[in-house]
Amino acid sequence: MMKSVFLVVSFVAMLFGGATQSFSASLVAKIDVSSQTMTVSKQGRVIHVWKVSTARKGYVTPRGSWRPKRMHRMWYSRKYDMSPMPYSVFYHGGYAIHGTGAVSRLGTPASHGCVRLHTANAAKFYSLVKQYGPGNTRIVVTN
Repeated sequence: MMKSVFLVVSFVAMLFGGATQSFSASLVAKIDVSSQTMTVSKQGRVIHVWKVSTARKGYVTPRGSWRPKRMHRMWYSRKYDMSPMPYSVFYHGGYAIHGTGAVSRLGTPASHGCVRLHTANAAKFYSLVKQYGPGNTRIVVTN
């Protein structure tokens, strides 16, 4: 009898432990559109703050919270003249965090809606998402 109670309690703890785990993220990228920055936190501790470029006038970078949907070491935008998008982490439809060659524009709105990073920083972020997994990563875009 005692053994079955222990098994039931263990099972319930595992269920609730798994549920809380699915709502938290080990890796969080917070993009602040107003300051044009991305803050990366690992298990609650800030590890990187980078300049980004989000949507310029006439375009939009959607606000919200997502998990990465797909990743590509190199992607070419079919929508925008096959523009290179190195280290792409897609999080919402065609929107991604990715590297750019237009580093002089970082810190100002310049994109068609994606979040652009210095390519070296995009590579670091891409690597972190691979390490922690998309299920343990959260991308949050705020004003």
